Formats: sequence, C-alpha cells, structure tokens
Amino acid sequence: MSGKYPSELTAWAYLARVAEPPCADVITLVDQVGAVDAASAIRERAVPDGHEPVLAATAARYESDRATEDLDAAAAIGARLVTRSDPEWPAWSLLALGQADTAARGGEPLALWVRGPARLDDLAAASIALIGSRAASSYGGHVTQMLASGLSGEGFAVISGGAFGIDGVAHRAVVAAGGVTAAVMACGIDRDYPAAHSALLAEIARTGAIISEYPPGTTAAKHRFLTRNRLVASLSGATVVVEAGRRSGAANTAAWARKLGRPLGAVPGPVTSATSVGCHRMIADGLAVLVSDVASAVNLVRPDGGGDIGRGRVKRTDGLSAEQLRVHDAIPGRGGVGIQEIAFAAGLEVPVVRAALARLDIDGLVENVGGQWRLATG
Repeated sequence: MSGKYPSELTAWAYLARVAEPPCADVITLVDQVGAVDAASAIRERAVPDGHEPVLAATAARYESDRATEDLDAAAAIGARLVTRSDPEWPAWSLLALGQADTAARGGEPLALWVRGPARLDDLAAASIALIGSRAASSYGGHVTQMLASGLSGEGFAVISGGAFGIDGVAHRAVVAAGGVTAAVMACGIDRDYPAAHSALLAEIARTGAIISEYPPGTTAAKHRFLTRNRLVASLSGATVVVEAGRRSGAANTAAWARKLGRPLGAVPGPVTSATSVGCHRMIADGLAVLVSDVASAVNLVRPDGGGDIGRGRVKRTDGLSAEQLRVHDAIPGRGGVGIQEIAFAAGLEVPVVRAALARLDIDGLVENVGGQWRLATG
C-alpha cells in the first residue's frame, strides 16, 4: 500500500471496494482481526479458519487495489471515508441492520463515503426521511415542500435519495430554508446521479452531506438502489412516504423502516391518484401512521408528548430574546446589510438593533465586515 495515507485508512479503502456491499463476511473478519490484517489476509488469500466465505465474496476484486486512487478522488471533491472506527460513525442507528436478514440485502455497511460538512452521527441523532415517487404530482410536491421546510425549521435534518420527484423537492426545500439535508446515493459520491441534479447535489454537499457505501467512480445500478434504501431508513429516526405507487422504491424503503423497527408515516392523497395508492394501503393496513402536517411527522420520533413543535435538534438561535431573533431573521442568508436596513426589516428602533447585534456578535451568530452585518459562516 502507498505511504501517502495512513496504512489503516488505505486498508479501509481497499476493503470498501473489495466486495460488493453490504458484505457481512468482510465485516466479521475486520471485527476479529482489524482492518489492516483483514486487508492483508484477503489480498494474500490466507484468511483465518472459519472465514473462508470471505474468499468467495472477494474473489472478483481482491487483486485490484485502488485504495490510494479512491482516497485521492474523494479528497479532490472534499469527501472523506468514514469507518466503523471513526468517532462520527452512527453505530447505534446502524445496529439494527446487523440484525436484519442479510439475504435481503441487509447488514451494516463496512464504511461510508461522505461528501459534505455534516457529520453522520449528528444526522442520525435528529433526522427524518422524506421519500416518494419519482413521478411526483403537484400535490405531492406541495406537501413535500411544506414538510421539508417545516422539519428543517424545527432542527431536523431531512434525508432522502437524491432522485427526481419527491426526493428532489425535499432536498431543494431544505436547502432553500437554510437547513441540513443528506442524499444517500446508489453510486459513488463523485458521480452526479441523476445528471440533471448536479447543481442540487453540489449545494447539498456544500451544507449537508452526500452519502454512499460505494467507492468513487461506481456507477448506479438497479440492485444498488435497493441496497441504498436500507441506509435511508436506518440513518433516519423515522420515514415519511409522501407519495408511492403500488410498487415503488419508496415502498421498499418503507418496508426497511418497518423491518428495522423505525416509525413509518404516510401522507394521504386524492383517492383518484395512482401515486398515492401505496400510501393509502400502508395507512389502511396499519403499517404507517397518517401524516398530515409537520407536527404529526415530528410526533413519529417524539411520541411521548415530545411531538410538539420545537423539540428537534438544538439550534444556535435557541435562547435568543424575541427582539434578538427578529434582528437575526432580518439579516439575509447571503450578503451584508446596514443597521438601518436591519431596523426597517425587523420593525425595531436602531438602538434596539445595535444592542441585539452586540449580543449576536458575541454569540458568533453574526459578523461585521466593512460596516455591513451578515450571518456568521462558522
């Protein structure tokens, strides 16, 4: 292995490509002997007794060591490889996958490639998945936008699959609201799929996260979408299906949520809509809770009286007075403004605005650049 990266990291990168994920046999070997020794054993075809199945799982790829190339490709786009030994690994959220039926594409991921600043453990701590049909109706798009922006405002990250339709609407709504969203992909994190979402994916990567267990350069494939769906369900505290046909990828993700014991919600639609048939069936069969607004979505993850709005992830603006919050909200997301403009937008007197800005500046929420106030970027 190259000395460009730590030996343990290159071992993880080699292991992340050597078998089609998820591969429980590779994970078992790593858990027993560690990543470095596991990589050596697979490469040399000399695994410990009892681990012979890993040889079959890696037979097609063991001679191809692209660890350095994969890590270079990730670094070039600001991405990283997060492994089971890293502090941000969401072990608790992924634990249920280790107990699921591996024959049905279950099992925990060995490692995850992540592009973007959002940490996996933070995402898993307070997130809800919004999923649905690629052929979304105008009704489905409207409801998705309402739910996504509302959940974002309450401090929840929104997880989806980056696809056309409901997924794309959910991601865009969160980005527009200044929240955090994550797209779990069925291809490498360096590939824009679908290509028409390249700008959206770049924006998600700037503020949230693009996640994949497939190494850089991996192309999308049908079986990888089905495998990907389990990660959407496991990384989320709950899953809400906005629209789903009789047979759809969204229904598959919903099935994973149920299998993993995660709360499942579904949005009812017009009885004449083919894109709501799946949601109606889930609700009628008692498989999903009816979700009609942000509060009912939040209640999926805060059922013990904590479903009230405002019980999501702690936000930096929590604890501000009403006037300080008005001043903060009067500053645009991009660019700077003067005190007079802030006072006009907030409807407050200039002395009050000055006092509020002083507090916000101390708290690191705003900064003054050349006499113009703007939201802090840190």
